[in-house]
Amino acid sequence: MLTGTHIINVLLIEDEDFDVRRVKNTFKPFRDSIIIHDVVSSGLPALDLIKVHPDLYDVVIMDFQIAGSLMGEDLIREIKKIDAALQIIVITKMTINITDYEFANSLMLAGAYWYCTKYPVDIEEYIYQPTDFVLSIVNAYQKKQLERERQVSNRKLQRNIEEILLQRQIVGLSSTMTNLRSQIEKCALSEAPVLISGSSGTGKEIVAYNIHYTSQRKFENFVPINCGSIPNDLIESELFGYEKGAFTGASSKKLGLFEVANRGTIFLDEIGELPLSAQVKLHRVIQDGEIEKIGRTARMKVDVRIIAASNKNLEEEVRSKRFREDLFYRLNVVPIYIPPLRERAEDISVLLDYYLKDFCSDMGKPIPRIQKDALSAFVSYTWPGNIRELKNVIHRLLFSGESVVTLPVAMHALGIAKPRSEISAITSMEFGDPQDILPWRLMEKRMRKKYFLFVRQHSVSDADAAKKLGLAPSNYHRMCKELGLK
Repeated sequence: MLTGTHIINVLLIEDEDFDVRRVKNTFKPFRDSIIIHDVVSSGLPALDLIKVHPDLYDVVIMDFQIAGSLMGEDLIREIKKIDAALQIIVITKMTINITDYEFANSLMLAGAYWYCTKYPVDIEEYIYQPTDFVLSIVNAYQKKQLERERQVSNRKLQRNIEEILLQRQIVGLSSTMTNLRSQIEKCALSEAPVLISGSSGTGKEIVAYNIHYTSQRKFENFVPINCGSIPNDLIESELFGYEKGAFTGASSKKLGLFEVANRGTIFLDEIGELPLSAQVKLHRVIQDGEIEKIGRTARMKVDVRIIAASNKNLEEEVRSKRFREDLFYRLNVVPIYIPPLRERAEDISVLLDYYLKDFCSDMGKPIPRIQKDALSAFVSYTWPGNIRELKNVIHRLLFSGESVVTLPVAMHALGIAKPRSEISAITSMEFGDPQDILPWRLMEKRMRKKYFLFVRQHSVSDADAAKKLGLAPSNYHRMCKELGLK
């Protein structure tokens, strides 16, 4: 048995009975291993058989010139559309007297595995040299098996990728988010470096994941690095690795993250935190496509797509000489800006709904209902921590265990735990009951307190609130104390 316990099932496409007999004669010594399962004389019936029996045939043997309108390279391409793993061997009289490399190349480009020249008609026993012909069938069968395994592996990888993208969706209905999704699609078709900018918590890493896992590199590694979390004296060894014995304590070889990401994508988050010495080497990697490992004299080629991100204004960092200008222009080939959540308020209710469903599904909890005034409070909130803060707020809501999210519950989750009357006072300038007019000093203190509460609610910190009010921090804290504000 040529293939162990496996049988090779063949579909023969041949319109001359004489050549059908010659093919069958060639396979006679191997009848236990190679079976001509079906014989058809034209292309369209062959396609129908392959569609009806998708897993039946291992190898197609076809005459290049057959009856009917569909033959030759067109037939090869149509078979490959139905089943890319199916291997095709062409038999033809067209090359009996000549060596036509162009013809052979066109067959391979169309998708044929191999081709052979028919013997002249005075040789009745065989279609071609028996040993070569049979070996080509066996090799084609083995290639088909490998191709099937590759397809199964790719399907598993594709399912994993779909799961990753499902967990990292770009959520939002605003024109900003629509434009962002369009930018990601364009970036996925390119190999150019991408620089993502935006405030902390806006989802820069999610954008990087989406670019990688919708690109041609999606089956390769995606390696995220937070540049600000690596100590300065370890950055070079982390990014580029080192050889065994390169320095005291280097008892084994270490792969750098650029090696790990080879043929894939590396995501350099908080790129603005890289020291200038590391920026020089990173620029060289982008420029030359080579890394220098510690302890290795020869450079090493790497094929890595670079996506960088920063919450700093890198143009300002360049002007301040804290970031190299040449590296900035290497990275900023395709810029993507993610605006803060407060600038796309129409997405807040969509994000709340999405993450509530997601977290409740993970925790096995029913989804709470958000009352209209509570939703208005969420939408009008400034979200200084952006989506990261929104996720934390949703966790607090679910931790409270409320089935209905009222305004007080929402304000507590936002960290603004105040009575309803005081909350409404923050955003209004009502003078109260006209029948109960207050002295000016009391009214002035009340109005100052309302305004201080309003500014604090829409500030990241006390320092930020003091700056907005135009006060020195010491004066701001003194006035808060006078107004009875903690």
